[in-house]
Amino acid sequence: MSDLADDMRVAGTAVVLRDGDEGLEVLLLRRPATGSFPGAWVFPGGRVDPGDESAGDGEEQAALRAAVRETREEAGIGIRDLATLSRWVPPVETPVRFRTWFFLARECGDQLKPNAGEIEEAVWMTPRRAFDRHATGALTLFPPTWVTLHALLEHRRVDDAFASLSAVARYETHMQKLESGMRALWAGDEEHPGAPGAAGARHRLTMGTPPWTYERD
Repeated sequence: MSDLADDMRVAGTAVVLRDGDEGLEVLLLRRPATGSFPGAWVFPGGRVDPGDESAGDGEEQAALRAAVRETREEAGIGIRDLATLSRWVPPVETPVRFRTWFFLARECGDQLKPNAGEIEEAVWMTPRRAFDRHATGALTLFPPTWVTLHALLEHRRVDDAFASLSAVARYETHMQKLESGMRALWAGDEEHPGAPGAAGARHRLTMGTPPWTYERD
């Protein structure tokens, strides 16, 4: 597929939702202390493999297949009703870069069976619970996961989250080093080097001592 033939790899991530007693829940997986995203809590997903590609399809469809496959491999469950949520491009300084498509998905009622050695823990958690644990340092999140969970905070039910979908959000991340941490900038922020907004415009996540601060005009 021609749009996969550049110098950046492609991946697919599934933001798997279900309705729980306390409201909308999302599937989060804890990575091992070594390897990719060490010790972090992430959504299931991974890179596009040759088997995910099909003649005539673009990278988005290949990424969707990867998200379905990886969710089965990592968490042992099937998913359905996938809808494109966002696309993330990592900072230029990232050693191995993946352009990653995020898809909202519904679970199929399967029992979680985390893949031993690849996944330490798999749990259903409300976005609010994830944020509370992150604020105390009990849970590690990376910016794409944090921002995605932040957007889910306002939804009570899975249907609400799907009904809110509109244009695919595109995030090309630029990192700033601060005295007390790091800041991620995205298009529309006044300091984003590739797609700056007007003076004073904000689209950023400031990451120091938790809780982190998200600003978007």
